[in-house]
Formats: sequence, C-alpha cells, structure tokens
Amino acid sequence: MRVAVWVTEGTWPACVDAANDLIGSQRAEITLLHVREGGRAAPEPGFGSLMGRGRVRRASEELQQLSQDAAEQLLDQAAERLGRVATVRLETGFPERVVTALADEVDYLVVGRDGDRSRLGPQSLGKHTRFVIDHAPCRVLLIWPGSTPAIGSIPPPPPDR
Repeated sequence: MRVAVWVTEGTWPACVDAANDLIGSQRAEITLLHVREGGRAAPEPGFGSLMGRGRVRRASEELQQLSQDAAEQLLDQAAERLGRVATVRLETGFPERVVTALADEVDYLVVGRDGDRSRLGPQSLGKHTRFVIDHAPCRVLLIWPGSTPAIGSIPPPPPDR
C-alpha cells in the first residue's frame, strides 16, 4: 500500500493520525508532502515601497528562508507524529497540481478539510483541496480536523415550487 499525506498548516495532525489509522499494522510506503506555493504572480509592487530602496531583495530572501524553515519544521513534526519510516517531500509550485501529481503515484491520499469547519457542506473545502479531490486519480481520505459539525448544520432543502 502506498499512502500520501498532504501536510498543511492546521490540518496535518488529523491527517497524520488518519494515515496511521488507515495503515494500522500493515506495511506501507508513506509520503509526507508539503507544498510551498510558488509560480503565481509576484507580490504587489507596493511591497518594495514598504521596505525602502535596496532592502527589498534582502527582505524577500529572508522571507523565503523563513518560509523554507517553517515548512521543514512542519514536516519534521509530521514525521515525528507519524512514528513510522516515511519519505518527506517539500516542494514549491502550484499546490493543487503538485498534490494531484503525487496522487497518481499512490493508492491513497489523505487530505484535511481546510475551509469553513463550522458546518457540513462544500464550503468546508478550500480551492486547492477542492481541485485535488476533483482530480485525484486515487482513493482520497478526506479528514475533518477537530470535531465534525452536527448534521443539523446542513442548510434546509429549497422550498417546493
């Protein structure tokens, strides 16, 4: 069995726990993946004016390094919580595309709901997660991080016409 866990801020503990539950005592190849968003349009030009002349490049490099360090720390915490041997991948790109590509290499993909967690429904998925769920070529285990909202949180049906 090959299992991938999409490690994101706010959802990773529940996803790692769900992967452990899924695998149980079976042997499995596990991949922990975190994707730093990249490849989209550059920040607004106003960012440079906030930092002053000549400091923009250095500030940008420092922000990139802080982002890299935070991502590595997140993956380290996920690997420690998993408590099993796993391949750890830190990538930069379009998250929905990177995760969907990894889904083509595994049997299961574990993903956390990252939208509105106060009620059941489609708003409980962020745009990247929705893309991955719609396009993943493998089984997807979709996790509620924290407590699941009550069934009463579903909106009422439309009125009869």
